[in-house]
Amino acid sequence: MALLLNLLWILFGGFWMAVGWAIAAVIMAITIVGLPWAKAAFTIAAYTLLPFGQKAVSRDEYFGREDIGTGPLGLLGNIVWFVLAGWWLALGHLITALLCAVTIVGIPFAWAHLKLAGIALWPIGKVIVPA
Repeated sequence: MALLLNLLWILFGGFWMAVGWAIAAVIMAITIVGLPWAKAAFTIAAYTLLPFGQKAVSRDEYFGREDIGTGPLGLLGNIVWFVLAGWWLALGHLITALLCAVTIVGIPFAWAHLKLAGIALWPIGKVIVPA
């Protein structure tokens, strides 16, 4: 079932939003200073391409302890991410969600895009795990 949903997802905006995440990751990697954000963006690009059967959870909840990405430095990293790339990726997910919501078949995909818009705003400190 996850395979079928992922194939339909790619048609309902998953591919082009994954490309957007990959572009953000490449831009961050080019700056060298942005390498921590690039790693997170590549991880979420893969998740955006095939989200069904996986979920994003907070690392401190998943591992049961805080780390550098879930503490104050993670907060600072998320603020920097939001300013540099988070807002336009979230906007892309919101626009795609609206386009998907126009069709009855696309409503579940619109909901998934809305979840990804939230992740786009604040990705540091998240981990992608099997659902």
